[in-house]
Amino acid sequence: MQQLTSRRAFLSAKIRPEDGNIARPPGSVDLCFVETCSKCGDCADTCPEDAIVIGTDGYPRFQPTDTPCTFCGDCAQICPTEALSIDRLPDWPWRAALTADTCLSMHAISCRICQDNCEQSAIRFKLMTGGRAEPVLDLDTCNGCGICPSLCPADAIALERQPQPQMETTQ
Repeated sequence: MQQLTSRRAFLSAKIRPEDGNIARPPGSVDLCFVETCSKCGDCADTCPEDAIVIGTDGYPRFQPTDTPCTFCGDCAQICPTEALSIDRLPDWPWRAALTADTCLSMHAISCRICQDNCEQSAIRFKLMTGGRAEPVLDLDTCNGCGICPSLCPADAIALERQPQPQMETTQ
């Protein structure tokens, strides 16, 4: 059995590192965001799209509601620590993920709210028999702006962290 934390880490209240399932603001440092962020809230206050909220743990989260993230970098520029950096914006690992079974269009209910609001045109629908339409996501086109999960009435879309490409080493 693998031990999750050492006794010393447990006593110092550092129980376990960031699990990576929480979408932090664009430009965030991957492995040590919680250790680097000062919980000042400046990133959430300066976000013109209100795509950053402060979570119950006091740390900022990426959670767009009415408008997509434009990746303007305002949050990273105002960050007083190294938790956010404008240089890391292109490495945003979050993309939309579809659960077609729960999509209303798969059950012959006319809904295209995700397609209508996707500025990247990453979501399309393939017509099927019986008045149904299957959602199709182009991951290469999706930029992870976060608008589709917030608008989907069936919760058929979520943001998921995509694996980072590994570089091969040659000798």
